[in-house]
Amino acid sequence: MTALQDPESAVQAARPRAGATAGWAAVLAASIGQFLVVLDISVVNVALPDMRSGLDLGANALQWVVNAYSLTFAGFLLLGGRAADLFGRKRVFLLGVGLFFVASLAGGLATEGWMLIAARAVQGVGAAIIAPVTLSLITATFPAGPARTKAIAMWTAVGTAGGATGGLVGGLLTDYLDWRWVLLINVPVGIAVAVIALLWLHDEPSDGPRPRLDLPGAVLVTAGVGALAFGIGQTESHGWTSAASLVPLVAGPVLLALFVAVEGRVREPLVQLRLFRLRSVSVGNLATLVSTMAGFALWYFLSLYMQNVLHYSAVRTGVSFLPHTAGIIIGSKLAPPLMARMDARLLAGIGGLLAAAGFGWQSAVLDADGTFLTAILGPGVVMAFGFGLLMTPLVEASTFGANASEAGAVAGIVNTSRTIGGAIGLTVLATAASKSGGDLADGYATAFLVAAVITAAGTALVAFLPRPQGETRPVS
Repeated sequence: MTALQDPESAVQAARPRAGATAGWAAVLAASIGQFLVVLDISVVNVALPDMRSGLDLGANALQWVVNAYSLTFAGFLLLGGRAADLFGRKRVFLLGVGLFFVASLAGGLATEGWMLIAARAVQGVGAAIIAPVTLSLITATFPAGPARTKAIAMWTAVGTAGGATGGLVGGLLTDYLDWRWVLLINVPVGIAVAVIALLWLHDEPSDGPRPRLDLPGAVLVTAGVGALAFGIGQTESHGWTSAASLVPLVAGPVLLALFVAVEGRVREPLVQLRLFRLRSVSVGNLATLVSTMAGFALWYFLSLYMQNVLHYSAVRTGVSFLPHTAGIIIGSKLAPPLMARMDARLLAGIGGLLAAAGFGWQSAVLDADGTFLTAILGPGVVMAFGFGLLMTPLVEASTFGANASEAGAVAGIVNTSRTIGGAIGLTVLATAASKSGGDLADGYATAFLVAAVITAAGTALVAFLPRPQGETRPVS
């Protein structure tokens, strides 16, 4: 019986399915989980110099403190969502939080560089399990309507806050406590969210047969991307033609080819390969991957420049990133109304060109005598604002053309492309920065110049996207 036929059903549908307390407990658990996942992508950036000196890390090892998290996070995202379908959201959510908790504790107590990197890799797996479950917790608890809209708005806002405050939180913890607290802070927060989940979350029985868990696919795609990024990193000290570089550079594409072969044969793949026959999905994700390869330069290399060259404290570094955060938020907020008035591809092109110009400007002014006003504020705001304009229409275009029933899968592909692109981009840019002959400012400037070229290349791909029908809408 429908809600129109039964008024009582409509009343029940306006309430959270498990009651108000359980419903908003789900929102709280999902929001805190999403906050932790996003926060830990950026919170370590300002603590990197202290980590390097504290554990005597080399430049290659330092970038793997960031890469280890990003690569496992990207590789296991689709597996995390599939596991939730198979074993239940509450159980998988608690598993993810538990892994995140243990890895954060291990990383915070690490006494060797390899221990920190290993902990960050496990932390990424935990985050990949948490991330796809958080939104499904909300949509499963609240039926469509004002309550769900309010819950999703809260989830979105908290997730954005995690990325925006990462630099500042990391700076405060590093300056006033110790770099280890950028990881240890997750322990009490993880305990709190686990208690909330245990007491108030529940799993609803699933209808129909359970999907299979494509573990081989997840392992292959993670190993393939990791080998490729590792091989690129090895070129910094061994060159492109050495065995240390060539073996992983060849193994990476081979593993990714095996992943494609596996996905074409298993009954319940992580990725439905037929989705890539849609030009919007294939071109959109390629443009997303290439564009986000440059995105890491904004946060990673500026953080190192401010601390290693300008000798900013970790807190000052975090505060200096606030205009960049504002630029991304403003660009993202302006994108939807602008998309209602113009071709989304044109808006993405404008945003990408602005970001590329900002990277080029940043490269030109990065030197040992730079100040906040001359070397950070202007180019940083242009980069951030451009990326805010670029990513919103690019993500929307990347999901166009898929059936409504496949929207979640396509969105997962987009998020994976963004994460993998950032991880590979960091390796490429760090390799470029190392070719400066030891001058830190020159090395960082080189990385931003390469980032400008990469961003321009990603923006050029936008022209090959199909134009969605009815994309331009009149605005009253």
